[in-house]
Amino acid sequence: MAPFSRLIRFESDGATYFSDLGVDITEPPSPGSRVTAYLSLEDLVVEKNGATVVLGKLMAPLPYDGVPIYCVGMNYRSHAAEAKLLVPANPPLWTKPAAALAAPNEDIPMNKFCASSFPDFEGELVFVVARECRDISQGEAGSYILGYTAGNDISCRLYQMPEQTGGQFFYAKAFDKFAPMGPTLISPEIFGDGKGFKLVTRVNGKVVQEVEILKDMIFNAAKILSFMSQGTTIPAGTAVMTGTPAGVGAFQKPQRFLRDQDIVEVEVTKVGILRNKIAFAMNGSL
Repeated sequence: MAPFSRLIRFESDGATYFSDLGVDITEPPSPGSRVTAYLSLEDLVVEKNGATVVLGKLMAPLPYDGVPIYCVGMNYRSHAAEAKLLVPANPPLWTKPAAALAAPNEDIPMNKFCASSFPDFEGELVFVVARECRDISQGEAGSYILGYTAGNDISCRLYQMPEQTGGQFFYAKAFDKFAPMGPTLISPEIFGDGKGFKLVTRVNGKVVQEVEILKDMIFNAAKILSFMSQGTTIPAGTAVMTGTPAGVGAFQKPQRFLRDQDIVEVEVTKVGILRNKIAFAMNGSL
């Protein structure tokens, strides 16, 4: 059983804290609220050194910093159909560097290079690995999942084009702050079997993606984690972005890429709403 129900991570007076909101609260309290919190997830588990602190800036609800982020492509039938691509036998995988992580409510800065490279959104369900694993089976994988959150796999579509980078996806998705996640991390017990869970993405309040996750998803979390662990050590705290459904800007008619000051919201049932503003800085060389 997970050591929490609905986890948040936040800053307060220069320190980073973890707090369990409990089963019934779906949105984090407002900044300035006082909550019982701990300096590490390990302390929270054993209820050691807890303190009542003022909630400051929310952070991505991951247990550790500096861990690479895994991503899965072509994991929704609707997205494969809109992209006119075949469903693969195994989940396509790549990573984002740790510097790609961004927090809930954090602005996503884009220099001229990124802003002019067809930036796009991808609302996604994310799971987080509880402890280091390698060569695990699908049956074992569930016990290695710490919890689930929402994410946005922001992508510069220009650099997904085969003539630009040979068809590989890493470069297009690896820019700083291109992986916002949050606001909460829900336990596997709250997620259950995932039936009825929905993913909704909005841009400036307009719904652009909406799906009942398990009815469209191809590879579930257990399959993904088992496959990516074969011959590979997966560190504790690794976040895995599990793919996006139909509706991304690149396949809208007409195409609709992200613009300066756009507000992107990704909502997952019981996780809450991940909200970020796109901020074009328009500096940097091309």
